[in-house]
Amino acid sequence: MVHQYKNNGYNIVLDVNSGAIHVVDDVTYDAIAMYEESDRDTIVKKLKDKYKECPPDAFGGKVDEAYICEALDEIEQLRQRQELFTQDVYEDYIGDFKRRPTVVKALCLHIAHDCNLKCRYCFADEGEYHGKRELMSFEVGKAALDFLIANSGSRKNLEVDFFGGEPTMNFQVVKDLVAYGREQEKIHDKKFRFTLTTNGVLLNDEIMEFANREMGNVVLSIDGRREIHDYMRPAKGGQGSYDTVVPKFQKFADSRNQNNYYVRGTFTHHNLDFSKDVLHLAKLGFKQISVEPVVARETDDYAIRETDLEQLFAEYDALAAEMVKRHGTDQDFNFFHFMIDLEGGPCVAKRLSGCGSGTEYLAVTPAGDLYPCHQFVGNEKFLMGNVFDGVVRTDISDEFKGCNVYAKEKCRECFAKFYCSGGCAANSYNFHGDIHNAYDIGCALQKKRVECAIMIKAALAENN
Repeated sequence: MVHQYKNNGYNIVLDVNSGAIHVVDDVTYDAIAMYEESDRDTIVKKLKDKYKECPPDAFGGKVDEAYICEALDEIEQLRQRQELFTQDVYEDYIGDFKRRPTVVKALCLHIAHDCNLKCRYCFADEGEYHGKRELMSFEVGKAALDFLIANSGSRKNLEVDFFGGEPTMNFQVVKDLVAYGREQEKIHDKKFRFTLTTNGVLLNDEIMEFANREMGNVVLSIDGRREIHDYMRPAKGGQGSYDTVVPKFQKFADSRNQNNYYVRGTFTHHNLDFSKDVLHLAKLGFKQISVEPVVARETDDYAIRETDLEQLFAEYDALAAEMVKRHGTDQDFNFFHFMIDLEGGPCVAKRLSGCGSGTEYLAVTPAGDLYPCHQFVGNEKFLMGNVFDGVVRTDISDEFKGCNVYAKEKCRECFAKFYCSGGCAANSYNFHGDIHNAYDIGCALQKKRVECAIMIKAALAENN
């Protein structure tokens, strides 16, 4: 499978199955598009006719038969080296992958089903997850860490995210669980990587100092410009939270030397010009930025609609071009959705199956219930068990284990499948009632982000 597109002046050709990327001239770009469907003589004739009026200096020489044949020879060499028009060798592999033993490597601990903000787009229903306000006890959290250790097999590195609601509303338990985890590391030869997601309202020097000592990563929730943030993320009294959290987040990011954190925002139908929010966050001094599209019901006024896509595509293109311009300057920053590894990256298994929800990654409620991920919490159809008894609904685990790019018809022929790994199972279920489908607006935006990320790599390679 080959995907071709033009972006920011670059002609980019992606060989999907090998991952090889080629930046080519117009003639080669057109020749690749015809290569599998037309014979050599037909391609030569069509391209000679198309480019006969082009000035010689446009291509460093006249586009004659010799020029076109040279391009075709190079394409054939790439094909023989399996860097173009390669076959998919991974579909057979997925059968063995599905039969692998289930090993849990990460937990999302819902430390607090409570929150001190009232975000308009909150999928967690103000932190309650459609249930009741509740804080996780140390006993439940301890059982969760014991469950993770017991079900992690020979895996040494384990991950725990303190999540909510707002986890700093139950921060003593966070500290106690980290201390317990550090004790268990020595006993079981494990290594915990703790992370924290916070809205920043309760951040103080004590929390920052503790997080800098114990948290491998911290996610700081902020939506961008003051008017956007305050509209979507107000306090319960209706007042804005921007002025409360921004100084704290700036101090926190600097205290982590602008690494091992990111500010995480959400854009909606109300700020389709979201690139301005990204650049606003960069202007505030943040170097690690993620601003992601809201996922909402079509009836929600802030939901992204299909008619919004063209504007959003243009925003991603503009943002990518701006990042190329800033690269290597003191105004440079990382944008989470444009971070792509073209040389290494996730292993094949990860590329096929995604985040591991329902198998390697589980969410734990304050009561100790286990769900496939934080977005399924509260949906009793997906209650898998609890941290005291373990996973009792193995049929749910089996269903998620079979969720991969080849199990989704929309993914099989998609050029981005090895970059998005089939997308979010929760979004698929919420929009289609089936984890083996795909959220269409999310897919369209993901494909654009992949194209922009590859273009940035191409531009930086050329600049270097």
